[in-house]
Amino acid sequence: LRSQIMIQYHRRNMISRLQPVLYLLFVLACFLEESSSLNLSKDPFMERRNFIIRNSFATLATTTTASTCIGCSSSLAADVVKSRTDGYAVHHTENEWAELLSRQQYNILRRGMTERQKSSILDTYTSDQVGTYICAACRTPLFDSSAKFSSGTGWPSFASALAGVEVEKTRKEVRCGACGGHLGDIFNDGWKFLGTQASKTGQRYCIDGSAIIFQPKDGGVDVAGDQRPPSKVIQYEPEKFKA
Repeated sequence: LRSQIMIQYHRRNMISRLQPVLYLLFVLACFLEESSSLNLSKDPFMERRNFIIRNSFATLATTTTASTCIGCSSSLAADVVKSRTDGYAVHHTENEWAELLSRQQYNILRRGMTERQKSSILDTYTSDQVGTYICAACRTPLFDSSAKFSSGTGWPSFASALAGVEVEKTRKEVRCGACGGHLGDIFNDGWKFLGTQASKTGQRYCIDGSAIIFQPKDGGVDVAGDQRPPSKVIQYEPEKFKA
């Protein structure tokens, strides 16, 4: 009984120490959300950065609260990010995925990371390259080349998706519907890109190039997105992005 009392005491003490940190995270997340709603930044690159930060803060706050509160179910923290394995048709162990994919592909598809801006050769592709963009992990068709447009963000962008794409509602995360692999994020700012298909659909699928492969319609050689673009077209913007 004494040990249980001590455990409860330490848990309460931990929560009291975490409250100021969680409050600051909440305030910062609210600020970023308000900035987005007021359209203070029209730069799609900055919007994706803020989107990633907001989701990171929300996940951290929820996970920390769920793991420290007394009597809370530990499943709350696990539900923050939907499993990339359960419920999907294509299954492999993480060790098998690590063997099947390149390091960059694995980090994005299985770990949900984000590639560096303008680091994929597929960012330089346009709708002129006719074909289909498929999942790098399971080769499920994801995007048609007719939906691709130049967003200027540094990541391959599409105005619409094929049936193989899944959108995780709570986090607006784009996944492969067959294997659960992380592909990128979806934004409802397509109206900003006048003259493109996105202005008609109102959506922008912001995709990590390393998560996909371009399959030419004419039967040519597939192009994996984890390849770097030609040096003559790569233009990093260090003032906006730091490695």
